[in-house]
Amino acid sequence: MSEQFFYIPSLPLESGETLEDARVAYRTWGQLNEDRDNVVWVCHALTANADVLTWWPGLVGPGCYYDPAEWFIICANVQGSCYGSTSPRDPDPATGQPRYQHFPRLTIRDLVKAHELLRQDLELTDIHTLIGGSLGGQQALEWAVQRPDLFDHLVVIATNARHSAWGIAFNEAQRLAIEADPTYAAGQPGGGDEGLRAARAMALLSYRSYSAYAETQTDPDDDELPREHRASSYQRYQGDKLVARFDAYSYVALSHSMDSHNLGRGRGGVAKALRRIGARTLVLGITSDVLFPLSEQRELAAHIPGAMYAELDSRYGHDGFLLETGAITHFLERFYAPTFVH
Repeated sequence: MSEQFFYIPSLPLESGETLEDARVAYRTWGQLNEDRDNVVWVCHALTANADVLTWWPGLVGPGCYYDPAEWFIICANVQGSCYGSTSPRDPDPATGQPRYQHFPRLTIRDLVKAHELLRQDLELTDIHTLIGGSLGGQQALEWAVQRPDLFDHLVVIATNARHSAWGIAFNEAQRLAIEADPTYAAGQPGGGDEGLRAARAMALLSYRSYSAYAETQTDPDDDELPREHRASSYQRYQGDKLVARFDAYSYVALSHSMDSHNLGRGRGGVAKALRRIGARTLVLGITSDVLFPLSEQRELAAHIPGAMYAELDSRYGHDGFLLETGAITHFLERFYAPTFVH
């Protein structure tokens, strides 16, 4: 399905600011069934987009567990992203100029508010499954807390109830790298690209694991001094890849959104907030994840009523939620088995 757009004339933000003329880019696949109860809503992670078939192959798409032949699948690009929704590169309606580093501060709750308005516009009153990993899982949890009667099933992978001091520190280190690039403060197309390249190299260390680097990036010959270490060239390659497809201003905006995540804010604490979730829930952690360690998923499962908890044994670290689609499918089959024949 080609990209579609939903427009919000005025989106009040948790900060007290307002995002005027907000735009939500989204995509759908498949058809609603007669009862309109076959909806799978996917929430994407930090640098992903609404085209879930491109970044979650093996899990979503023809022949996959979430097959458009059976499901009506929807994924909406978050506010602040550079993939179609309102972004820092868009002009401020008040001035006609891009906001760049002056883009309003967005929280996870703001991202969810835009999703909820889109859902209402599409008249989707029963979501069979809400699923997301990492930042996508944070959105899914927030939405499930806000609307306990809307979702039948909730699947969250490698995520948490509140972003940790460890995760915030990783994000701040990356933002410091971006802000150290003088072109970022200039507010211009391509601003902060060199900083973004460095930020991605930092982030990758939190997304992968020691064993993954040892297996794939160890220099092949211990008897010769390499001109460049394999791990060094890999970090540069990954930085170049992100710069080619993403934007430093969006990266800063969305990393701040991730830092804002706290289900317990204004709700009497995390445990009380999680107990509000009414969806039948699968919480999936990754054994080698250093960014969202298993203790965070155990906390979710301990407080969400009736949650199923499972651990995915992967050498890929946090990125396992994108790469281990076969294992994720196995856990989904177990999760749905008591109530749904797929």
